[in-house]
Amino acid sequence: MSRNESFIIGGENFQPVIQLGRMSNRHGMIAGATGTGKTVTLQVMAEGFSRMGVPVFAADIKGDLSGLAAAGKPHPKIDERLKQIPIGDYQQFQSPVVFWDVYGVNGHPIRTTISEMGPLLLANLLELNDTQAGALYAAFRIADDQGMLMLDLKDLKAMIAWMGDNAKKLRSEYGNLAPASIGSIQRSLMVLEEQGGDRFFGEPAVQINDLMHVDFSGRGVISLLDATRLYAQSPKVYTAFMLWILSELFEQLPEQGDADRPRMVLFFDEAHLIFKNAPKPLLDKVEQVVRLIRSKGVGIYFISQSPTDIPETVMGQLGLKIQHALRAFTPRDRQSVKTIAANFRTNPAFDTEKIITELGIGEALVSTLDEKGVPLPVRRTLIAPPQSQIGPLEAGEHTECMNRSPLRGRYDTPVDRESAYEILKTRTAHEAADKAEQPSPKRTAQSSPRQSISEAFIKSAARSIGSQIGSRIIRGVLGSVFGGRR
Repeated sequence: MSRNESFIIGGENFQPVIQLGRMSNRHGMIAGATGTGKTVTLQVMAEGFSRMGVPVFAADIKGDLSGLAAAGKPHPKIDERLKQIPIGDYQQFQSPVVFWDVYGVNGHPIRTTISEMGPLLLANLLELNDTQAGALYAAFRIADDQGMLMLDLKDLKAMIAWMGDNAKKLRSEYGNLAPASIGSIQRSLMVLEEQGGDRFFGEPAVQINDLMHVDFSGRGVISLLDATRLYAQSPKVYTAFMLWILSELFEQLPEQGDADRPRMVLFFDEAHLIFKNAPKPLLDKVEQVVRLIRSKGVGIYFISQSPTDIPETVMGQLGLKIQHALRAFTPRDRQSVKTIAANFRTNPAFDTEKIITELGIGEALVSTLDEKGVPLPVRRTLIAPPQSQIGPLEAGEHTECMNRSPLRGRYDTPVDRESAYEILKTRTAHEAADKAEQPSPKRTAQSSPRQSISEAFIKSAARSIGSQIGSRIIRGVLGSVFGGRR
């Protein structure tokens, strides 16, 4: 079997545990308590897919994965591990890496537009209820009907404000747009802006093809999102972005059918954020994408502390399961361990439920698929050492890697073309100018106040004198006093 058809995850009793390339679009999971080795396992798998020629997208939440861009260094513990895992061609080698960062500090700025994100993901991001989400859907519909692009946050804010000002006119076609819903959306947008949403939404938006490169040697490029700051300050934005990538891959990529390896794989760290408190329409969408996207050659790998963070409907579609140690201190923990053990195909050589709590650092229970897609019995596995550096790059190395990026300069300068904000601003200004130019209805119907008072005085005085001559005399007096102005 060639290097382009499989890679070694680890070993058991001096036998390799192999992940087949043709089964890698069946998705997978890496789970385990903090400090049990999940990050190194992710690193080993990302390297394996890269060597296969498969592009990888991964989020680096802890800041430890940047070492993928540097070759590893000899270490006695690595030598000891290699004696127990039959890796004949092990070499310490760096992987091709492109860095991304929503804030544009530790990587290329990565953006998408409001329109591309869509109302479903935005409603979840803004934590809107059903009524408020309906108003948000109306905003997208109005923008579409009137040919206005919504690219960044100020476009959406302008559209929502305009809807509030014109709610009565819009009601007949788009339904009731309650002031309370409009106000709630505006407040949520203010919070999102404070959390960095103004940086995340805009142009140039990242192109999916730029996340799917292969380098000159045939290795898949690993696109690494620096999510340390993003996850800490705005986990909702992080989740929305990862879900957006899933939906874009699903919508843009053609059907691939059976192939010897995936077209792309995506690692979703802290996967519990997808499913925690997510509304049912969003959960249904995620389940649909996970179920159907494998036919487009995309593999999704969820990383979380416990498999119970992932709904059963999704767990049932995961082919590769890697379970690091869990600690069972309470009755609830023990029940979770029992549930997790039931997800594996039983191995008569050991008690899966017992082993889960006894695994050491760098050990895991691993279940893979055979060539026919049938789950193999779970195996107690020593995870292979990565070829690249364990731990983050030095600052100078990171900068050098960014300077060598083939995408340097493509996304660095933001673009602000005409969109909903500019159109609505111009429209509002024209409407205000037109209103100011129109004469007041009251003043067209009658004379000015001074003129009205003068005419009334003249008529009253004329009646007193009782003649038209008296009226002319009074008019002359007024003309001399006011200089001809009445």
